[in-house]
Amino acid sequence: MRLEALKSVPGLVAGVLVGEDGLPLETVGEGGEALAAELASLRGTVSRISTRMGAGRVTRLSFTSERMEVVAIASGDYVLGAAVMRGHDTRAAQQALARLALEMVDMPAGES
Repeated sequence: MRLEALKSVPGLVAGVLVGEDGLPLETVGEGGEALAAELASLRGTVSRISTRMGAGRVTRLSFTSERMEVVAIASGDYVLGAAVMRGHDTRAAQQALARLALEMVDMPAGES
């Protein structure tokens, strides 16, 4: 299980590994399937904005809501994301996602 490292993140609500189609390849926590679908959609939208503005490829997304903070890292055709309860530091989630993304870089497409 690739996302095992996310289970130790303080305040973790959900963690996901998702492909471009929005279907989760792996989840931890509650709400992972919804998070996966929405992160895939959000990545597509932000990528279009980035392209139109000439900003280059999107590699990281984050946002804060009333109850949670969501951080996500793009790695090839995939997105790794974590939702953390508001008030918890997201650095542990960001570091875990970055390590996972590095592990995925050398993998052929479709092996995640």
